[in-house]
Amino acid sequence: MSVKDRVRVRETRLLSDNWYVLKTTTFDWRRADGTWSTQSRETYDRGDGATLLPYNLAARTVLLTRQFRYPAFVTGYDDLLIEAAAGLLDDASPEDRIRAEVEEEVGYRLTDVRKVFQAFMSPGSVTETLHFFVAEYDASMKVSDGGGLAEEGEEIEVLERTIDQALAMIETGEIRDAKTIMLLQWAALNLFRG
Repeated sequence: MSVKDRVRVRETRLLSDNWYVLKTTTFDWRRADGTWSTQSRETYDRGDGATLLPYNLAARTVLLTRQFRYPAFVTGYDDLLIEAAAGLLDDASPEDRIRAEVEEEVGYRLTDVRKVFQAFMSPGSVTETLHFFVAEYDASMKVSDGGGLAEEGEEIEVLERTIDQALAMIETGEIRDAKTIMLLQWAALNLFRG
């Protein structure tokens, strides 16, 4: 039996369509023992996204960003977030969108972009699937200082760190962004071994 055979939607109501789409849904779920239970969940649909970690094997470095994130701030986090470059797809392919985001945010025009996996980031309430990429960079690929798009309110600082520094920043709590931690751990296991 597929999951779609185990769900019967009773009602879906739109709660907000201001920035993204927030809905509440009441549905019946068929449990493993065959009984049905009625449940209610809210879902936040912000679209799918992509993220990329630029790396330089020879120098053992990665490029990261640092910027203000209001949702982190309202939880009491009083610092800028250090992250891998990322953005919503906005009807583009994941590869096309992440190439543009990296150029806007970190100022590099990358050539060989490679998808390494995709994941649900917060499947208990957010519908987003995030596509994870890596790409090697060197100085010849730099086309600007990056910094993001001012018209989108972006003010992004570009950081170049060794992979060892970046991994240590996870341990100290300087890096708290899940997508960035996932990409750095993937790079440590698959790119920077030894």
